[in-house]
Amino acid sequence: MMNYSSVRSEPPDNPAIRAEALNVVRGIRQVLRDLDFTVPRGQVTGLLGPSGCGKSTLMRAIVGTQAKVTGTLDVLDRPAGHPNLRTRIGYVTQAPSVYDDLTIRQNLDYFAAILDPGRGSAERRHANVTQAIADVDLTSHADALAGNLSGGQRSRVSLAVALLGTPELLVLDEPTVGLDPVLRRDLWNLFHSIAAERGATLLISSHVMDEAERCHRLLLMREGEILADDTPDALRHRTDSETVEAAFLHLVDEAVAAGRKKETTR
Repeated sequence: MMNYSSVRSEPPDNPAIRAEALNVVRGIRQVLRDLDFTVPRGQVTGLLGPSGCGKSTLMRAIVGTQAKVTGTLDVLDRPAGHPNLRTRIGYVTQAPSVYDDLTIRQNLDYFAAILDPGRGSAERRHANVTQAIADVDLTSHADALAGNLSGGQRSRVSLAVALLGTPELLVLDEPTVGLDPVLRRDLWNLFHSIAAERGATLLISSHVMDEAERCHRLLLMREGEILADDTPDALRHRTDSETVEAAFLHLVDEAVAAGRKKETTR
């Protein structure tokens, strides 16, 4: 496992994402509660927390597809959802977004044309598609119908779509869920090479705590709130814990105790 202890624990001065007093309400339920956090540029940041804690809602807010968002949310120096961000962000949802009746290459050709309509040459689009397919290790399956692929392969096609055009920010919603350990390892190696070699920023959500150890920085969420925004080493040191999972549980216990204390003083 890789070690990221050299990454500083202080928040970045010029982050890729900055949120202040960020709230999202869905119906009568407040899904996100006064979030304040930053995501540094050129690093892999993990968004960790149990299912239902608000991770997907936060990611939709960042890419500009979430309704009823209040507060400040700046992405790559623009307000979230700004038209200028369309080609600068790659987004992968939990459900693979591919057409079953098209091959892998046809799927990517289609999305490449949408991302760069009429402006790029056919040669450049072909090169981008070929590179994206190679990045996710599907070159040997490029002419296979998406409907005949395994779940893991379909997930990789969605990731390849997000990689088209070398985006500055990749927002990946649980991209490794349901994958075997070898493929998970290979994808995490790819994520780090994208950050290191291309200078891209990656925000990756997961509810699997061992994946936290693979990140430069972490946002730990619970019930729509940010419990921590720090590096894995700093979190372990701060809570005197051996693992990030133990640190997370320690922070949860602290939050529950603080809530009980607040209730008794009312």
